[in-house]
Amino acid sequence: MAKKVKPENWDSPALALSGGGFRATLYHCGALMRLNELGYLTKITRFSSVSGGSITSGMLAAAWPRLKVENGMVTNLDAEVIAPLRAFCRRSIDTMAVGWGAVLPGKSIGDVLADAYDDMFKKITLQDLPDSPQFVFDATNLQTGRLVRLMKKRLADFTIGEIRNPQVRVAVAVAASSAFPPVLSPVDIKVDPKSWVELDGAIHHGDPAYTRTLSLTGGGAYDNLGLESIDDFSTVIVSDAGAPFGTEETASTLWPQQAMRALDIATDQARALRKRLLFAQCAAEDRLAVYSGIDSNPAEYPAAQTLNPDLAFTTKLARMRTRLDPFSDQEQGRLINWGWLMMDVAMRSYVTKQAPPPSSLPLPKYPLR
Repeated sequence: MAKKVKPENWDSPALALSGGGFRATLYHCGALMRLNELGYLTKITRFSSVSGGSITSGMLAAAWPRLKVENGMVTNLDAEVIAPLRAFCRRSIDTMAVGWGAVLPGKSIGDVLADAYDDMFKKITLQDLPDSPQFVFDATNLQTGRLVRLMKKRLADFTIGEIRNPQVRVAVAVAASSAFPPVLSPVDIKVDPKSWVELDGAIHHGDPAYTRTLSLTGGGAYDNLGLESIDDFSTVIVSDAGAPFGTEETASTLWPQQAMRALDIATDQARALRKRLLFAQCAAEDRLAVYSGIDSNPAEYPAAQTLNPDLAFTTKLARMRTRLDPFSDQEQGRLINWGWLMMDVAMRSYVTKQAPPPSSLPLPKYPLR
């Protein structure tokens, strides 16, 4: 077995931003805000993202060259990242993509989705992103069933190989990562078959059936937490806005409902296994895992707290829709506050232990109750 090679900057922190549509996009906005206030956002050397998390990460990546840093904190995060994301989350993206993708000649739903993202990303490519930190947009290859990493340094499916320095628009990478199946996918990326570099174990390398066009769906189909791209860093921070699993008193006898229920069960088990594996590996290897979940209870963390949200209320936030449709200012404000508060509690519990507990929410107009 080949020796596992540590990633670049493995001894620095990495951040995973989960999927979950616009709900996740907004929850992660709050997480970024609190990480910045704690002086930690600028320490992160790799961002791994899925679906709604990739919308947030994509905006951060696109804005990175314009960010101003003083004393380890970004002073214009709201203007360059949060405000544009909030404006985008007031739009009806999924309905528009499906509608226009069905009628525009030569355009697929995935193409229209990517074009909508270009309103934020201005047609920049992965090559326009910074070398550091690294931004990894995670998608799923429908052909191989494996994770596809899209980043400045490479596009990789380890069963096929890698393409170095890929000329892919950021909007296309984010669209592929957030192409919720089956409505918004696939996002097809045509590549030069000769551009693939073989990797160990690349069983499909050189096979034209896999090396000409990548048919991609949302990264959540493979890893909704975005952990696989960062799970060997010394400090792994996770912002998870994925859908919490719920029980049902009565099982449906209708085949479609049973199929969806079985898919929900399988997805929940996959997420739970990834989380358990992450914590087990980190404990065994003396690494640190920090988890902030949209369905978490702050009282279960050791950090001192002065803000006590209503758990009945935050449970409703955790079950909010994951559509890419308009979120009201109130919905946005409460999701941002919740992502901010949970990241605060998680970070002060395990990383920034000396930081005092905050006395107010960043958006006090939208209380968590």
